[in-house]
Amino acid sequence: MPQIFRSILIIQTKFIGDIVLASALAKNLRLEYPEARIVFLCEARFKHFLTAHSIASDVVTFRRARMRGTPFERGHELYTMVRTLRRFGFDLSIDLTDSKTSRIITRLVKARTRVGYDPPERPLRWHEPQPANVLAKPFGFGERHFLYRYLSPLEALGVDLRVPVPSIQPLPLETAKALALLDRHHLRRNAFIAVHAGASFEGRQWQPERFAMTIDEISRETGLDFVLVGGPDERMPAERIVAKTTSPVVNLVGTTPLETLLAVLKQARLFLGNESGPMHMAAAVGTPVVGLYGLTDPARWGPVGVPGIALQPLFPCPCVANRLCQWPDPSKACCVWRLEVKPVVAAMREVLSRTVKDVEHVH
Repeated sequence: MPQIFRSILIIQTKFIGDIVLASALAKNLRLEYPEARIVFLCEARFKHFLTAHSIASDVVTFRRARMRGTPFERGHELYTMVRTLRRFGFDLSIDLTDSKTSRIITRLVKARTRVGYDPPERPLRWHEPQPANVLAKPFGFGERHFLYRYLSPLEALGVDLRVPVPSIQPLPLETAKALALLDRHHLRRNAFIAVHAGASFEGRQWQPERFAMTIDEISRETGLDFVLVGGPDERMPAERIVAKTTSPVVNLVGTTPLETLLAVLKQARLFLGNESGPMHMAAAVGTPVVGLYGLTDPARWGPVGVPGIALQPLFPCPCVANRLCQWPDPSKACCVWRLEVKPVVAAMREVLSRTVKDVEHVH
C-alpha cells in the first residue's frame, strides 16, 4: 500500500529560477496528496511568491547573508531554521538543494521518509553519512533538463508525473497592477517585448550595447514596444541600454516585486534575456522566449513548455575576458559575450513569426 504523506518539506535554497522549476514538483505532490501541508525552505525574499501562488502551504526562510557570515552567525541561523522546521513534524522531506548544508538540515529535521540524490551532485566525504533513505536519480523520467532533476523525487516515491512543466498564473490583483502600469506607459497588451539584461554575474550578461542594437532593429521591423525588467541590483545594464537605443524603451528595472513582474511577463509578446530566473518566470506564464546562453547548456537549463529558442556561441572558443572569466564554471564564464546581434535578431523574428498573441487594439 502506498504511503500517505501529510506534511512535506521541500528544501530549495537556490534562486528564483530554481523556485519556478521546483513549483512543478510541488504541484504534482499536491495532486497526489491533496490533504498534505507542503512547506518550502527557501530564501526569505521568495516567501510571499510561494504562498501567494499556492505553490507552498507554508514557507520557512533563511537569510543568505547570515549563512555566509561568521561561524556564529551561520550556526545561529541554522539552529533557528531547524528548530522552526521540526515543529511541523514532517513525515517526508525532499532535498532539492543537494548541498552539505541541506544534508545537515535533512538529518536534523528527522522526517520519516527522506529523499536525496544518488549520486549527490558533490560526492559525500568519507565521514559524511547519507541522510536520505529514498534515493532519486540525478535526472528522472529519462530526461536531462534540470527540471527533471527537481521532478526526479516523484519517480523515486512512485508518484505519477501529471504536470510536466511549471505553470504559474499571475494573481488577479497583480494583473490589475500590471495593466495599470502598462497603461501608464502607453503600452498595449501583447504588443511589447520584455527584455531582461541582468544576471547574477557580469560575465553572464550579454552586452547592453548589443541589446540596444537588437531592440532598435526589431522595433523598426515590427513596431513592437520594449520593456526592461529586472531586480534593483540590475539597474546599471538597463540604464546603459536606455542610453544606447534610438527607440523608446520603458525601464521598469527595480520597480516591480516578483508577483507584479510575473503579471507583466504574462502580457508580453516575447521575452528576450540572459539565462536567469525571469526567463523561467516568462516560460511559466506561457510567454515565448529567446534565451541567451554562455557556457551553461541550454539542453539542461533552457526554457520549457513554451515556443522558444536558446542561443549559444560555438565552442571551443577563444576567451574574451581572461581577467574575469572563471571557465569551466558556467556561472562564472563570459562566453555569452561572443553572441552576435544578427543571430539574436533572427531568432526573435522566427519566434515571433510562429507564435500568435492577440494584441489589445483598444487603448
